[in-house]
Amino acid sequence: MSSRTCPDWPELMELAPELQFKHYTVAEARLPADALMQIPGVALSDVAICCDLERHVFWAAHTESRVAEALRSSHWFEVQDWVSGGRPGAF
Repeated sequence: MSSRTCPDWPELMELAPELQFKHYTVAEARLPADALMQIPGVALSDVAICCDLERHVFWAAHTESRVAEALRSSHWFEVQDWVSGGRPGAF
């Protein structure tokens, strides 16, 4: 799977217009080691993530559930958490 804009971008633009969500394989996204350690036995080139790589925000609805859970315990934000105040610098 190559990088591409999420097909649900209009919905995501309503939630967080400053973010640009694309679909990647986990291998392409180069996720943090602490998250990858939580999903052993997963073929990283076969598992998808929908995210804004630059801001470390993912959309759980389009991300494999084991990957989403692992990212929740890292420095990454799920988009709903980002919107509800998780943005770095938001008070």
